[in-house]
Amino acid sequence: MRLIAVIGSSPGVGKSTLCRALAKSLDGSVDHFEEPEILTRQAFRPVAEEFGDGAGAVRPATIVACTRAFVAESVAAGHEYVVADALLPYIPSLVAWGHDESALTAIMDDLARAVAPAEVTVVYVHDDPEQALRRAIAREGEGWIDWYVGKLADQPGTRNVRDFDSAVAHLRAEAGLTRRLLARTGWRVVPVDVAGLGPDEVFAQVKRDLG
Repeated sequence: MRLIAVIGSSPGVGKSTLCRALAKSLDGSVDHFEEPEILTRQAFRPVAEEFGDGAGAVRPATIVACTRAFVAESVAAGHEYVVADALLPYIPSLVAWGHDESALTAIMDDLARAVAPAEVTVVYVHDDPEQALRRAIAREGEGWIDWYVGKLADQPGTRNVRDFDSAVAHLRAEAGLTRRLLARTGWRVVPVDVAGLGPDEVFAQVKRDLG
């Protein structure tokens, strides 16, 4: 089974649009795991329960165990591909919940073991966070940025985010962290810089790079 995990450096980079296009383009048995489904998929039920118990966070061990269960479930179901939107490797959530780089390194090692025997490719969709956030605001409305900043400010690992500028700074730092962590996993990483590209151009580039 091939797991294609599409992650983005910030909201507004077009990862969900890319996920939908990729899922439709693949031949064979394809499971498109959309971002909200982490709270509804059976394999991730423990994640939903921990997140909803009032703590607003999930233990890394639970995430690793649910990922292992999901991969086993997908292999048993005979899926040739899973295209996952903002699933593996969960870095933005883990950062927000207060895990530092040392802890994240250990978690990535656990996740790399948990996804075996799946062949993992991470498509990392990147743009300058300032431009990406402005696109997200244009798409969602002016009130969206207040919601986004408030969501980050409420979490122990991202309490330094108080406004648009500090959100941009946080996302830039997180992008560097993400690259360092992904480099440790041994997974294939397909980076795509979407600056100046339309959705069709992004899709064509990723399809070419995926082979």
